[in-house]
Amino acid sequence: MTGDKMNKTKILIIAFLLTTAHMLLGVIPQNWELYKMDDFIAGKFEGISISHEGTLSLSPKEETLQGPTEDFYLSLLITSDGTKYLGTGHSGKIYKVGTNSKFELLHQVPEMDIYCLAQDRSGNLYAGTSPNGQIYKITPRGEMEPFFNPKEKYIWDLMFEENGTLLAAVGESGGIYQINNQGEGSKILEAEENHILCMTKTQNDELIAGSGGRGVIYRVNPGKKAAILYESSFEEIKSIALDRQGNIYAAAGGKVVELKKNASSLLPAGQSTEITITATPSTPATRKAAISADKQPGAIYRISPEALAKKLWSSEDELVYSILWDEQKKKIIFGTGNKGRIYEIDADEKVSLLLQKESEQVYYLLAQGTAIYALSNNPSRMSRISPEKRFEGEFQSRVLDAKILSKWGRIEWDAELPTGAIILFLTRSGNSVEPDRTWSDWSPPYQNSKGEQILSPKGRYLQFMVRFKAESSRMSPRLKKATLFYLHSNLPPSLTKLDLLSPNKVYLKPLEQNDVIWGEEIGLSEQAINKNKSQSYLAPKKVEKRGYRTITWDALDENGDSLLYSISIRREDEARWRVLELKWAEKILAFNTSLFPDGIYFVKVEASDSPSNPKGTDLKTEKISRPLVIDNSLPVIRNFRAERQSNRLSVIFRTEDANSHIKEVKYLIRPNDWQVIFPEDGICDSKSEPFRFTTVLPSNADNMIIVQVKDRHGNIGVYRSTF
Repeated sequence: MTGDKMNKTKILIIAFLLTTAHMLLGVIPQNWELYKMDDFIAGKFEGISISHEGTLSLSPKEETLQGPTEDFYLSLLITSDGTKYLGTGHSGKIYKVGTNSKFELLHQVPEMDIYCLAQDRSGNLYAGTSPNGQIYKITPRGEMEPFFNPKEKYIWDLMFEENGTLLAAVGESGGIYQINNQGEGSKILEAEENHILCMTKTQNDELIAGSGGRGVIYRVNPGKKAAILYESSFEEIKSIALDRQGNIYAAAGGKVVELKKNASSLLPAGQSTEITITATPSTPATRKAAISADKQPGAIYRISPEALAKKLWSSEDELVYSILWDEQKKKIIFGTGNKGRIYEIDADEKVSLLLQKESEQVYYLLAQGTAIYALSNNPSRMSRISPEKRFEGEFQSRVLDAKILSKWGRIEWDAELPTGAIILFLTRSGNSVEPDRTWSDWSPPYQNSKGEQILSPKGRYLQFMVRFKAESSRMSPRLKKATLFYLHSNLPPSLTKLDLLSPNKVYLKPLEQNDVIWGEEIGLSEQAINKNKSQSYLAPKKVEKRGYRTITWDALDENGDSLLYSISIRREDEARWRVLELKWAEKILAFNTSLFPDGIYFVKVEASDSPSNPKGTDLKTEKISRPLVIDNSLPVIRNFRAERQSNRLSVIFRTEDANSHIKEVKYLIRPNDWQVIFPEDGICDSKSEPFRFTTVLPSNADNMIIVQVKDRHGNIGVYRSTF
């Protein structure tokens, strides 16, 4: 066998295999496989963590602490002896929670919300309130008095410096106040941004602050000289944290805003302690609220000591409320809403989900030893997260949409099970997007990881649940992958359109060396070969081909099955359909009407999904065209009479056609050109038309007149007469 023949043979074999694989697609079970973090993250986690590799395991132990019934928990302070102070909203109450976990109302302020708490070395408690922001001082004996009024609407953050000076971040004029122990303060940072939402101190005694209105990070050195360190594309910098290497971690969020083209630098104010930082003016920031139910974007940035920023995490619908740095584990931990999640980012910048809470927003995180305290809202909860693992947890997958009614196959999974650990799978199915009462109950548990038949009834939607159990808090079962198989119920194809082109109109198939009529009747083997050639996306050329009619149609199959078509024709006065083509692959057919007697016909197109389904399970549908007239008879001219009087010629005749209306009539008397004429009533609109006209003959006129009649199907009749 020559090299060219071998290559051609290989090409034909490959084409056959590809075609066969496509044809079998409709009968091959589909599979839903989850093994990456992105596959699982859309689900619901209760006591379950997910690593950056996509492995599910039991989450750290979380203990819900007893707390008051309040709309929101907004701030938390834990003293060295373990006493907790809780600031709430919208009742403006401060609670004291003793080491015995019992809580008592300490004080209630006139303002609605207490966003921040701080304590000095003498044990005095300070509370920043909003709106109509004031700072209150509560002595160890429980006596409360106003301490400082900056005449600002919000007090967002409080922090003590090493020298005992209190710093207050405020809005909505945006700035930071420095307040001595006598309650006297001055503004050391004034920004054109509306709010300063958070602040912290570096090891070098530099002040780092995040703003709202436009998410900017400021750095103020010990000499009170300030600079814009980083300007984000978000509306707010909600929370910041530092590591010992001098890196700044910032939680940015809110709507995305347009960055300034020319970020301003420092504007020192001479010897004054009041520094003005110029940033782009903007509308007031969205309140740092615990009640936001809208989806808002969020991101985590790391800003190096050289002021180089890198985005470590982002989400279109999870807003970051709080961030902290775990120096021992070298991890960033942050809480988000509105899915109530706590994430961590390790030293390799890999993101994992630590846990998901019942509450919608993880509003505040506070590290205390090896534990993390969390304030959550909607509903309001206070909890303590420990390094130990939970003993049980549950994961619910997102809902699988199989698109159409499906039969469920097997479920299998890959997991690591330490001694005493258990993983159980359950499934349920239904035909509504959200699981409701119409869904099936959860199935009995599946326990064989190598695969079990799914017991849930047929449906369009399916969801699975995984239950994790362990005997020790030091180990956990680990789920690495889950796979479910399903088979679409076969649905009949649908013919959405069936059109007839005008008589004698055909398409030339694109990108063929020869002019090939698209849809022309050819042998099945040749058709199969041509079908495997490269398809063109160029528009086909429409041309005239005497005696041809072209049929086009569109078909859909919800299973994605390959389709074959059968095209039949039937005369109006007959009952039997006569086959034009069987197992036709194109959605167009051009056929020669000269093979059929004149008359009115109907064309039927039948679509079958047999190429993609086993014999006996294939389905069909059909569609019948509007009436199609086959007319290959020539129009005729009758009762022709031409009379010449001097240089004038009077002509009378009648045109007739058996099947079609007369379209156009013209005559020729050389040496003149063809002249169009109209019937006596002025319009050609019937199968029989009378004509009467008079023309002036030139001196050199021929003595023969030629009349040409064309019907609606392009048939042309000619009559010649001398005069």
